[in-house]
This record gives sequence, C-alpha cells and structure tokens, in this order.
Amino acid sequence: MLHRPRRLRRTPALRALVREHRTPVEALVMPLFVVERESDAGPISSMPGIARHTLAQCIAEAERLFGLGINAVLLFGIPAHKDAVASRNADDDGIVQRAIAGIKAAVPEMLTIADLCNCEYTDHGHCGLLDERGEVRNDETVALLTEVARSYARAGVDVVAPSDMMDGRVAAIRRALDGDGFSEVAIMAYSAKYASAFYGPFREAAGSTPQFGDRRGYQMDPPNAREAMREIALDIDEGADIVMVKPALPYLDIVRSARDRFETPIAVYNVSGEYAMMEAAFERGWLERERSIDELMASFTRAGADIIISYFAADYALRHGRGR
Repeated sequence: MLHRPRRLRRTPALRALVREHRTPVEALVMPLFVVERESDAGPISSMPGIARHTLAQCIAEAERLFGLGINAVLLFGIPAHKDAVASRNADDDGIVQRAIAGIKAAVPEMLTIADLCNCEYTDHGHCGLLDERGEVRNDETVALLTEVARSYARAGVDVVAPSDMMDGRVAAIRRALDGDGFSEVAIMAYSAKYASAFYGPFREAAGSTPQFGDRRGYQMDPPNAREAMREIALDIDEGADIVMVKPALPYLDIVRSARDRFETPIAVYNVSGEYAMMEAAFERGWLERERSIDELMASFTRAGADIIISYFAADYALRHGRGR
C-alpha cells in the first residue's frame, strides 16, 4: 500500500485539524520593565519595540496586554538608588511593589509575577551580597531574598520568581511565605538558568551588568545537561510550583528532558538576546516576521513547555488572541 501523509497537509483547515501542538495565548507571559525614576523610562536600543515603563505606563501596558488575552506579566524593577546591599529591593514602597499593587487594582485578574533577584538593585551588578573577596555569599543572599519575597507578597503578588541561582533559596522562600500567611503565593523557580551570552540586551535594559567578574560561579555552565535535571529536581523537592529553563532556544533539549522526567509545570524564558537577533533579521528582511514568531512559539510548546515568557508575547497575541 502506498502511504500518502500529504493528504492531511492539503489545505489550511486539514493542517489545523491534525495539528499536534498549539500555543495558546493564555500560556504566554510578557516581561515588563518598570522604573522608579521617570527619566530612566524609554525605548531600549538593543531590544526594538521594548521599553522601560514608568509606573503609570506599566499599569496601562498591563491593561492593554490583558485585553489581548495575555493573563500574566513578569515584572523587573529599576530603582532610583542602587547600593552594595540592594537596600531598595525589600522596601514595601519599592517600584515593583507599587507596580504589583497598581496592576492588581487596575486589572484584578491579571497575574503578577515578580522576578526575585538583586542584580537590578546592587551597584556592583551581582545577584547577591558580596564578601571581602567579591564572591557572592549564598546564605546571606538567600536571607535577603526571603525578605523581598515577603514584601512582594504584602503588595499582592501572585507568583515570585527567584532567578538568583543561590542554593536552598526555594525552600527558604517557601518557609518564609508560609510563615507569614502567604501560602497561596506560588514560586516559579529559575531552576536551570545558564550563564549565557544571550542576556546582553537585558543587562542594558535593567542596568545590571556586573561591574567586575561574571556570574559563572552561580549560574550554570552551558554544556551541562545532567546538572540541569538535578537543579530542577532540587527545586521541586524544595517546593517550587513551576520550574524554568533559561534561555529557551539553545536549551530546548533541556526542556524536553525535563518534560520527560517531571510532572511539574515547566516555563521557558525566550530571553533578550534571542529576541534581539530575530528583530535584527526582521529589520533586514532576512526572516519573515509572523511565520518566524509562530514557528518559535511552536518549538517551545513542542519541546514540552507549559509557560512561555517572551518579548514576542504581545506580537503573537495581536494575531492569535481573541481579545476581551
């Protein structure tokens, strides 16, 4: 018998009928940068179409995204003051805390996810507190992160997302939240976060470039795969509700391995460098924009991701969302 798989590819309706994987707009999360000082707002040169927002702009953008069908935003704060101990990070009047409260007041059904780290708040750009040698102190940093998580919870956050890669931070944050009566606040752990070259544009956006050294002492070595499975397993054991692989495109094999091993929801972060290189190709006419973005989203879903954090979220939702 001659097999003819092409029969089911003949028309758009047939292709849609038998499509194996679909990326719903409800699975998307849009990152938002919110600044404390209005003069820091504006376009990000290395990320065309993405901007740093004032508080009012951030709330308005969350409303717009919700109208497109996007149900969640990931918040990054850029404070007016930075110092060695990230003192503005756990301030109940901090910019992320105000953004959480403002978004929840304007769009109560929008999920607020707060990135939980220190790199945007330290003057040295590292993700934690430093010792006299300039090394990140793990346990002291974890203690600070628990205070920040408590502050975000008091502001009304739905999900905290520790991105620091400190050992034991998920368990400590879970204990702190539960102890303060915030057991409903979920944790989305950046579990397999690699020391990647694809973060460059984000560091411009957040002003978080390390002033010395790098983050390879706490973020993962890119060639490692088995280590990622161990990190994910540890975070799940410590109480993570969602685990993340970051970046996305160079690590789809990690996503697939994690999907095959774990039942916990998996997020991917389609990071700034991945976004920037595609935008550069679109600008030069080297790639077809809409088809490329759709194919990108399908690759994440096909690899096994349940949640997709992407700067293309609004673009995708404009074409695939049903509106509200």
